[in-house]
Amino acid sequence: MQPDTPHILLVNPWIHDFAAYDVWAKPSGLLSLAAMLRVHGFSVSYIDCLDRFHPKAPQSNPYARHGRGPYLKKRIQKPDGLKNIPRYFSRYGIKREWLKEDLLSIRRPDLILVTTLMTYWYPGTVETIKCIKQFYPKVPIILGGVYPTLCEDHAIANSGADIVITGTGENRILEVAGKITGFHKKPKFDTGDFDTFPYPAYDLQTLITYVPIMTSRGCPFSCSYCASSFLNQKFTQRNPDRVTDEILYWHKKYNVTDFVLYDDAFLIEPENHAVPILNKIINSKIDIRFHTPNALHIRGVTKETARLMFKAGFTTLRLGLETASFEKEDRFDKKVTYPEFIRAVSCLKNSGFKKKMIGAYILTGLPNQSVESIKKSLEYVNQCGITPIMAYYTPIPHTAMWEDACAVSRYDLKSDPIFTNNAIFPCRQENFSWETLSLLKQIAKE
Repeated sequence: MQPDTPHILLVNPWIHDFAAYDVWAKPSGLLSLAAMLRVHGFSVSYIDCLDRFHPKAPQSNPYARHGRGPYLKKRIQKPDGLKNIPRYFSRYGIKREWLKEDLLSIRRPDLILVTTLMTYWYPGTVETIKCIKQFYPKVPIILGGVYPTLCEDHAIANSGADIVITGTGENRILEVAGKITGFHKKPKFDTGDFDTFPYPAYDLQTLITYVPIMTSRGCPFSCSYCASSFLNQKFTQRNPDRVTDEILYWHKKYNVTDFVLYDDAFLIEPENHAVPILNKIINSKIDIRFHTPNALHIRGVTKETARLMFKAGFTTLRLGLETASFEKEDRFDKKVTYPEFIRAVSCLKNSGFKKKMIGAYILTGLPNQSVESIKKSLEYVNQCGITPIMAYYTPIPHTAMWEDACAVSRYDLKSDPIFTNNAIFPCRQENFSWETLSLLKQIAKE
């Protein structure tokens, strides 16, 4: 790059929480913006405050758990309002002094982009921005991601960022960066077609242990607890050839063997989407693994899709069951019926998937949800011969269930996103109970 080329720093912030673990979590949106900026001639740097492989971090086998692993952590004071929760609270990620050293090691940026994920993780973002401003007080900081999109007013008032952007940033990043830096570039891609976007800049990471893949955006369903349709108001699927080309690129150039599907709807219209992708992967004869932490829609699991997923290397399958109370007409999730669930489990088992490979998410901590109903769902999934996994409910603004959550919570959810932390079961009237949680975990393991 020329010396006068604008330099943009992209930052993935710390997490403040009771617990955090790298279960295939990467800031794909931020790294997608990095790739776009780089393609258009900007100089970019990336600092990941969650970097498990920072040069100064203790090193362990990065591939032992298919790329997953624990973050570094330091115990910190619990936020106001959560002092009574009998759990330790920590900053997850690299040490503060490492961040300061990293900030000093790069060329002075002209613009800084900070992302966010969980709304209740915003204190880690606030601390990150505050630390950055100690070194670059006059450099504009833009905050984007899930937190400001869902809680815009709170982010504007509390984040410390100079500019807060909501929604996806790909269609605005060049314009915003141009206005701030004076370096104006016309897009080399169609801002309305993410098939034309460059691959996210995962190469900016210290080490690539896995690569997230987005084969679609949005979701055709509108489950009352989920914000997917608000975050991405249009459901779109990528060209299957474009998806497989990206997978082959990361495997051949960087020897990546673990791929993580971030889709909400990989198995929607499988004959036009998932099936062509899986067939091409199988025909390429590459030895890779796939993981689906965001869950697959059960209705899309058929004999054919199950067989192809097994042959393609799917290793960690998560199903979006949510509850096993099929008989309730007012159930919050109508994506699957009892016969469809039984059929899907049968198809997966007959294709070669073992119990430890198949997990079904059971939402836990919903408004007015009894412990007994959770127990029954966990026991039912165990009886079906697959693994029940509790998915702790987070109340999310702009979802149909938000008002119900606010009405029953023992916290004022609307006053502060910190109270939506799923670790504290915010929609239960009783205070957090280790005994109840331990009981449910024990049932899930049986």
